[in-house]
Amino acid sequence: MKQIFEFDAVEIDNEGNFIKIVDQTKLPNQLSFLNITKEEELVDAILHLKVRGAPALGIAAAAGICVVLNNLNISTVEGYIAGFMRLFDIIISVRPTAVNVRNGLERMKRKALEIRESCGNNLTLFKETLLAEAIAIKDEDIKANLRIAQFGLSLLKPKSTVLTYCNAGHLAVSKYGTALAPIYLAKERGMEIKVIACETRPLLQGARLTTYELQYAGVDVTLICDNMVADVMSRGEVDAIITGADRIAVNGDTANKIGTQTLAVVAKHFGIPHYIAAPSSTIDIRCKTGKDIVIEERAAKEITELHFKSRMAPKGIKLYNPAFDITPSSLITSIITENGIYSAPYDFKN
Repeated sequence: MKQIFEFDAVEIDNEGNFIKIVDQTKLPNQLSFLNITKEEELVDAILHLKVRGAPALGIAAAAGICVVLNNLNISTVEGYIAGFMRLFDIIISVRPTAVNVRNGLERMKRKALEIRESCGNNLTLFKETLLAEAIAIKDEDIKANLRIAQFGLSLLKPKSTVLTYCNAGHLAVSKYGTALAPIYLAKERGMEIKVIACETRPLLQGARLTTYELQYAGVDVTLICDNMVADVMSRGEVDAIITGADRIAVNGDTANKIGTQTLAVVAKHFGIPHYIAAPSSTIDIRCKTGKDIVIEERAAKEITELHFKSRMAPKGIKLYNPAFDITPSSLITSIITENGIYSAPYDFKN
């Protein structure tokens, strides 16, 4: 796939001195970057969604933990491993639903313990080997996204209109995206695909991020409010829905941005296919069904104040702000990974 973007959501310094991220809280009005070198900067970036999207979070966590430890005054391999274990628990607790964070860090942990003896007291070699593992995670994600693009595009016809939700594009991964990867591949091949993007309350990832990157890439995109989805589907204006995922259970139940389940219910009513696009690293073998997935709850002010000049609800009102919901596999047409297109009953091993 051609290089559409001149930047990545997460860029890794080859010496392991910093990671550079797009500060997504500043979009769409300002494209700015942050160099992260310290623990508090990494935690803040993950917690406050300066970096977001399950694959991008996994990359930022894996590379970020190397960067943080590389910039501390650690003189032994054992000291490095002790610091790693401490940061491991902290970072996972910040965004518990996005399984790529845990998967990325557990992979780094396995590598650290694997090379513990072979590196001996050679801390430089230990650091270089771990950083190389983090870079490999990003490289593998790029390859996975390209495969997802190819499989996803095979499900679309020329001049189709795809409805998407939240942001599962270039800003959420290493490159190109998951749900948006087929759109970018279609663009490269001269195949006309239109996109309808939902604004995605309360954090407006669709309005701020998805429309920004699609417009940047020259894709025909229309923004709608979340509560307009039934209307546009009823008018026959949507041919398919493609969304991403933060965690997929073994039975195909999928955790994605709050509101995805609503899309699935409405799409089922109107007979519109709903595809989930995500790398296989998003499948959590520890979760048999969606009931096993922990749902992150976020600050109430995101609903009432974050994107408003003044508070938009009475003070003292009760608020509920889950970051994700679970779409049952019965409402999902197919799940697209880099390994293929899967339909119920799901068997992700084949």
